[in-house]
Amino acid sequence: MTIFLLFGTDGCHLCEDAEQLLLRAGLSFDKQDIMADEQWQQRYAIRIPVLLHLPSGSELGWPFDAERVRDFLVQIGVESGSEISR
Repeated sequence: MTIFLLFGTDGCHLCEDAEQLLLRAGLSFDKQDIMADEQWQQRYAIRIPVLLHLPSGSELGWPFDAERVRDFLVQIGVESGSEISR
């Protein structure tokens, strides 16, 4: 069961960077294109990429790096699948 969504859109280089960072971390997530939903467009248009933890509703907005992702996972009580590289 996926518990993370990564909001972004096509052509967003920051979204691609975030995706690669999360993949290196071993974090399982589903990508969501904000252009597919008007509410997502309104909520996230100038904030993407955004990582959403579904059970808690907690969000981690850009900019983030490996350390901020680690801190976010600790804050919400989730451990990543592997150590996030620095």
